[in-house]
Amino acid sequence: MVHVYNCHPFTSQQIVQVEQEPGLVCCGGGALFVVTTGGCKVEVYNLETEGCPLICRFASMGTVRRIRHSSIGDYLVTIEEKNSATYLRVYTNWRHQAEEKSRVGVRLLGHLLRGASVWGGVQMEIIEIPLSEHPVSLACCALTGDLLVGCENTLVLFTLRRHTQQNLQNQQNLQSSWSNSEQSCSQSPGRTSQNQELSVLDFERSVILHLSKITPKQVALCGGYVAVQAELEVLVLKLEATAEPTGVEEHSDSFKSEDYPEEQSDFLLVPKHQELLGDGARTCDVPVSVEQTGLEDRRHYTLSYLLFRRFTPEFFQGCSVEEIQLHSLQLHPMTTSKQSASVDEPACMFCFFSLPTAGYLYSLRGGVELLSTYQYPEKALQAVLTDHLLHVITRNALQSFTVRCAALAARVEDPYIDTTMKACPPCSLEVCALRMQLFIGLRSLCVFGRHVVLLSTADTEAPEETERHTQRRGLSRRWAISSPKETSPVGHGWNLYVVDTVPPITLHQEMVEYSQRYAETNPQGLSLRHLLSEAHLLLRSSLLESSEQRQASEGVRKMAAQTYGEELEEAFRQNSAQLGDSFSRGSQKDCHLALPYYRMSGLSVTEVMSRNRPLPGSPHSYGPGFLFYLKNYLLEETDQILGQEDADEVTRIFSQSEPSMLVSACASPCMMNVDPAATLQILQRLEETAGVSVPLTITMATMMLRLGNMAQYTELMERHAEMLLVYGFIEEPRLLLHTAGGGGGGKHPQVRPTALAAQLADSQPGLLVAAMVALHENNKVQLEPADHVFKELGCESSLQVDFWEAMLMASSQDAVIQELVFRLASVYIDRLTAGESPTKHKSLKSVDDLISCCSHYGALYPWLTVLNPAQTSSYQHQEALHKLQSLLCGPSLSIGNVAPLLESLSEETLWGFSLHLLCATRRGHYGSSIERLLDRCPQAIIAYANHQLQDKHMALWWQKLLPELCNRTRAAADNGFLLGALTETLVVVAMETSPAEFLELLPDDGSASFFLPHLLTCGQKHLPA
Repeated sequence: MVHVYNCHPFTSQQIVQVEQEPGLVCCGGGALFVVTTGGCKVEVYNLETEGCPLICRFASMGTVRRIRHSSIGDYLVTIEEKNSATYLRVYTNWRHQAEEKSRVGVRLLGHLLRGASVWGGVQMEIIEIPLSEHPVSLACCALTGDLLVGCENTLVLFTLRRHTQQNLQNQQNLQSSWSNSEQSCSQSPGRTSQNQELSVLDFERSVILHLSKITPKQVALCGGYVAVQAELEVLVLKLEATAEPTGVEEHSDSFKSEDYPEEQSDFLLVPKHQELLGDGARTCDVPVSVEQTGLEDRRHYTLSYLLFRRFTPEFFQGCSVEEIQLHSLQLHPMTTSKQSASVDEPACMFCFFSLPTAGYLYSLRGGVELLSTYQYPEKALQAVLTDHLLHVITRNALQSFTVRCAALAARVEDPYIDTTMKACPPCSLEVCALRMQLFIGLRSLCVFGRHVVLLSTADTEAPEETERHTQRRGLSRRWAISSPKETSPVGHGWNLYVVDTVPPITLHQEMVEYSQRYAETNPQGLSLRHLLSEAHLLLRSSLLESSEQRQASEGVRKMAAQTYGEELEEAFRQNSAQLGDSFSRGSQKDCHLALPYYRMSGLSVTEVMSRNRPLPGSPHSYGPGFLFYLKNYLLEETDQILGQEDADEVTRIFSQSEPSMLVSACASPCMMNVDPAATLQILQRLEETAGVSVPLTITMATMMLRLGNMAQYTELMERHAEMLLVYGFIEEPRLLLHTAGGGGGGKHPQVRPTALAAQLADSQPGLLVAAMVALHENNKVQLEPADHVFKELGCESSLQVDFWEAMLMASSQDAVIQELVFRLASVYIDRLTAGESPTKHKSLKSVDDLISCCSHYGALYPWLTVLNPAQTSSYQHQEALHKLQSLLCGPSLSIGNVAPLLESLSEETLWGFSLHLLCATRRGHYGSSIERLLDRCPQAIIAYANHQLQDKHMALWWQKLLPELCNRTRAAADNGFLLGALTETLVVVAMETSPAEFLELLPDDGSASFFLPHLLTCGQKHLPA
């Protein structure tokens, strides 16, 4: 369905003063080209200047049948007839014809002229392009300036080449006279330096596409996309250039189509309607083969099918069979504001074509899709697609329709569209027709920027024919039924109009004013939302343009363009707010769109609330879209804090509309100024109706804490077990933590504790630690932000360490475990080196608790009890020592990582020596450890050996320990610790070795009375049964 709105898209109209009757018109490059009725003279007018003054006029070499202008290269290309022959010619440097008696150079394709054209193109050149077939249609690429020529059975692609002066000089005949060249250069040194950067245009025949079953009536070319239009068929291809041949045959012998015998001329065969998109278009019955023809261009071209559409003639709707033909084929590129206008591959590519009764707009990039279908109220003669509007002419009217190009391009540019962050009206939004502009006898249409050029002629018509035509028109309100008639050879008038369209922002304002009529009668109607969406897309299309494109299209200077851009952004914000208002009061189906539109509007939550506040006495309450917006706003972590009145209003809104959201609303950081007494009453009523819940109880306790009622606070917190309270914090983490909106630009968002968290740190530290661990394990908070919370609470040396220990008990992530054991080892070492502990805080978990509950803490080795000092140091010192020793005895702490930290500990103290010895033992340095232990504390050697020298290390008893004890006992015979250790060692050695091996181990100067009992024990152990 096409909506019709009485908005005027045109702002001014002027008549071009043309001396002779126009035959063909086209525009481009700020100029209007008019071919007179005779077809042998081209007049050029300035579209950018008021009154459209004449720029120049020049004669063509034949009668012009087709004419096109290319903005890239600023050249004209024509199909001309002379003496029953058809020619393809290109006119370059035509602007130099503004000078009187200007020279004209004529050359063939690829043959460059010498003289003036070599030195920068100071004269107009006519390039004649020979073709093997008659050309019937033309198209110029808006991105590259390439030329596509449609012949009866082929499409020929010509690549635009620019030859600089240096290249031209290299191509000159080397046998020419140097003296003549030097003389020429000496006569015009200034011109040579001035034209160093100028270039001469030429073309190269790059590729030929052979079409065997379609006759091109119109062609289009843009950025590698090729479109061909026959009477009732449209084929769109994509040409891609590769450096190397792909080895794939391009001609399509595999196409299967039924060949109808030519002798069956008595029958009219009507093909069925067909629409093939994407890869399915390859199955159409139109084979295309590629012929590589480029000489300088060594690239190889491959083609892919994108779209095939075939229509069946319809013998109704007010059009005869002869009139049912396609027209207005167009490929329209659209770049985004992040792209350069000169890129080869635009963000979006659209294909438009039209029947007399309907127009079709397809998107080609990112999947072929039909975006819009335009139903015309009467027979359309021609249509032109632009970024903002589709202009269509009928016999007596110019009408404009809205387009959906901006909706698709915006989604390509911004991936956040169609999320909770941003929104845009859908591409499937129904189109609308704007106010019609009436003319008489329109014939052709062309568009450049904001200028719409119309050619009209008034034909002489017999009175009886006029009456009959009027009667036919009365038969149908929608369709003007008329039979085709020949144009009268004697015309009594013609006009060439230039109609300027209004700027998009002006049309947007008119649409908004027009929408107020719907807002007054039906604020929730679809027409209001549709008009606002149309206005939104108009602004989108302008915002997608770069500043250079906007400056060129609007014809304003740089400063004015900057101001215009600011006006666009402000209008965009206002329109987003209006769409947000529409969706906030709309149905449940689309209410979620209020959130992204309000976000794009830049309105604060206070302003949004004021826009959605019901009027006094109004039966309407808050809409579902507004509630959705408010819920999402409260769930976000934002730095914006509501005032008390607004915060209290939020609680009242949810208490009436959605009481289940009250806890989340009260926990939001933006609700810090809410009145605790009034909120507490609302929460108590909720508890009476909905029942007791842990998050609700904690929220009520928070309000009691803010009121300073510690007795009631304690009573509420003691209502549930500690584990249930932890579950309550998991359900609503913001009761403990608030996250700043900006996040400080760091890796993690800025997290700060609430007043309740500060109270728990003083009164219930175990609950706070357990809750933080649960939040981390449920991915509610990361390790670094959690550390920041404890630092803000001033507990970095006490509760933070308890949190790390509890995390080590609960976590199963290897990366987190390694980080935690290293941090804890560092803290324990710092506490040992600090001497007296900086805090008198008693840890939540003792070393025995950690050993029994956490696998990362190992049981203390028995020999460490000998080395640990008596209870002469503080409790905190002893605790840190035992926990560090337990970590070193556990399986998780990497000795290589912690060894540099242990270097700060001296071995002079026995506890320091025990840590270094433990580290060396973990590294496998048993031999040196035995020596160091015998030097420092021999009474611990047997306990050390019994624990460490087992299994594969058992041989160290007699290989290392026994020799060391023998040597040290020999030197200090009165040392009872050494003698006792030697005795214990001999007992173990006697049990583990054979008598012969034992004898080998005994020292030569040993006392027989001392060693003999152990030898007898060894022998008895090995006696046969």
